[in-house]
Amino acid sequence: MGLFGGKSYPAPCVMGEESIMSKKEHGTSKTPVQSNLKWGCDFETADRICNFNRHYAEHAGYWEGKRSPATFLKEEGEASGEITFYDSNTGKPLFVAPKGRTFAEFVAESRAHGWPSFRDQEVVWENVRCLKNGEAVSVDGTHLGHNLPDSKGSRYCINLVCVAGRPDGTPAKIP
Repeated sequence: MGLFGGKSYPAPCVMGEESIMSKKEHGTSKTPVQSNLKWGCDFETADRICNFNRHYAEHAGYWEGKRSPATFLKEEGEASGEITFYDSNTGKPLFVAPKGRTFAEFVAESRAHGWPSFRDQEVVWENVRCLKNGEAVSVDGTHLGHNLPDSKGSRYCINLVCVAGRPDGTPAKIP
């Protein structure tokens, strides 16, 4: 069971404690999001969703550039191979996709749900946790999205602005 009253999800999902999302120096994180996010992601939207939010999301289709500055589909494609998605706060790897499917299949599933949708084999479990309410978070307190299982298993619907970091990115200064 999961989002609707359950306490855990099947392996390989790694469950986390609610304390991961406790108040820190900048909302639920120690720092604001990086100032140089990938794919044209908006800093203010990313910082609000990653660090000052537990339930809401960027609007459906943001990742596709619908009513947003996001350029993911213009910059990435089948030729990109496996794409690493990094925490917008810390730069730690969170997801690597597509794995076990094509880029076209990744995009089709993501379009069907409105947000980038990852499967268990695409999650970097060293850095990602699921809370008992289904919230997907980084081990450092970044809100990522939610685990919304379907007939194929766990499906992580993730905000692009939360995984648009760079491994060498510099966090913005706390005002």
